[in-house]
Amino acid sequence: MKKLATLSLIMLALVCTNNLSAQKFSGLDKSPMDMTSFPSSYKVADKAVRVTYSRPQLKGRSVSELAPAGEVWRTGANEAVEITFYKDANVGGTDVKAGTYSLFTIPGKGEWTVILNSNLNQWGAYSYDKKADVARVKAATSTDSESLDAFSMAFKEVEGGTHLVMGWGTVRVNLPIMF
Repeated sequence: MKKLATLSLIMLALVCTNNLSAQKFSGLDKSPMDMTSFPSSYKVADKAVRVTYSRPQLKGRSVSELAPAGEVWRTGANEAVEITFYKDANVGGTDVKAGTYSLFTIPGKGEWTVILNSNLNQWGAYSYDKKADVARVKAATSTDSESLDAFSMAFKEVEGGTHLVMGWGTVRVNLPIMF
């Protein structure tokens, strides 16, 4: 009888402990985090640059609604984009030391201004401080017949480096990066 009571108590403790430690997860993020790097092949461990960003969705809205021309934009969703250079680089004609920076953009007609900022761990562009800018460069835009509902970034290899290509809707922004 004593063994049955002890066993019952252990079972009850296990059931209660399981319920107490169950983790509650919130719903899926509507703008999931993504990452791209150069070189993009998973077989190459020696990366030159990596970008971590979140992917907002158009969902029937326009790019200009969500990233207004002439205004600093977080270049994605949620936290500000972070770009890490593992070696010194030339970004759009400006020399940049190896390190991690927040990446912001100012959309415009025919070109976007791309900003590298030394303040990290920012939510959106709400606390953006121009005094912490490390580089401000112009990046050419083009249009594509394929429309992207989700904001996307990818690297396109070119001689001597890469272009960081940002795409949303039919807008494509090409930022040259040389090493």
